[in-house]
Amino acid sequence: MKAAVIVNDHGFVNGGQAKVAIETALALRLEGMSVSFFSGVGPMDQRLEDAGVECICLGQYDLLGDPNRVASGLRGLWNAQAAARLEALLRRFAPDEAIVHVHGWAKSLSPSIGPVITAARIPHVYTLHEYFLACPTGGFYNYQEREICTRRPLGASCLTTNCDARHPTHKLWRVARQAVLWTAGAMPRALRDVIYLSNMQLAAMRGYLPASARLHHLPNPVSTTPGARVPAERNDIYLFVGRLSAEKGPEIAALAAREAGVRIAFAGEGECRESILAANPYAQMLGWMKPDDLAEWIGKARCLVFPSLWYEGLPMVVLEAMQRGLPVLVSDGCAAAEVARHDMDGLHVRMGDRAAWAQAMQLMLDGRRVRRYSQSCLRAAEMFVDLGSYRRRLMAIYRDAAAAQLLERRRLN
Repeated sequence: MKAAVIVNDHGFVNGGQAKVAIETALALRLEGMSVSFFSGVGPMDQRLEDAGVECICLGQYDLLGDPNRVASGLRGLWNAQAAARLEALLRRFAPDEAIVHVHGWAKSLSPSIGPVITAARIPHVYTLHEYFLACPTGGFYNYQEREICTRRPLGASCLTTNCDARHPTHKLWRVARQAVLWTAGAMPRALRDVIYLSNMQLAAMRGYLPASARLHHLPNPVSTTPGARVPAERNDIYLFVGRLSAEKGPEIAALAAREAGVRIAFAGEGECRESILAANPYAQMLGWMKPDDLAEWIGKARCLVFPSLWYEGLPMVVLEAMQRGLPVLVSDGCAAAEVARHDMDGLHVRMGDRAAWAQAMQLMLDGRRVRRYSQSCLRAAEMFVDLGSYRRRLMAIYRDAAAAQLLERRRLN
């Protein structure tokens, strides 16, 4: 296999999904492959062009950034330009020389890319970064009730429940998009090879994926190797890193820290900023930080606080903290609990239980406990999937997908 086409809404790092998509493209270039990166929203990450990746960007807005709400809503249902440009790109490749790898479509590219990918002559792979293939809101999460949603997507209970973070009319739009995705969009029913990040993610999605799909477990890669251990037992800052949105549980962290009498800092931005300060006026609000600045704060932290209220996929911030030997407090109902072992690398805390989080924070006042967790984190991090291992395992998945499609073509002929 000589070439790969990476498909993602954004061509720059604005979260874990885009980060992995870009690192995938760069890793494939190290394999000597020709790589094209197809995105709806720029600017493109300079590292892609520096590495010789062909960058195809539509130059569009993402759905939330478009000032024309009507045009944004229509394009989110079916982005005809994205479908036409991607189809033209994929036609350039012979069946046995390339593969297309999808990371994200829900913020810009729309369901329109589904039939293009699944009907292409070349094989495809889809990485599950979230849950949009099944759930209209993408997270099996009820933003109004602030809890995991177990309703059947597009079932009667789903259709009559306002679970959207914004307005009931937005839920109606999401339902419409989901219907388009499942019908004209051909996803997930026509997907053949799917990568999942964690067992929890697979458990949530298995019933919505086609029985014929080949499933591959490949966690997100970490970009660095474990370094010098953070002397966490000497530090006193409890650190939250990520988007300040309801499903991430920042308000629970703020309340629990105030009750436990510990210092807490929030590195991130989002709609919950003011409610965090209302819950805990002593919280430090750091905003989004450059990687070097964030690394400095991790070096000053006692532990990472990860009180997520939804399943997650595979939270990169937990992996990156553990690589520095920073103990982690994680919700017991999210995928981070698969990475950080209870009472070894930190603590699993009952999801959404403020009192339990306050108690866990108080337990972390014990310096000997923190030091033990810190040392364990570094040992665990040695087993994480680094970029070299990720590249080798991904190439094996690509070969399997290509071989399976070849057999299918021969059978049909």
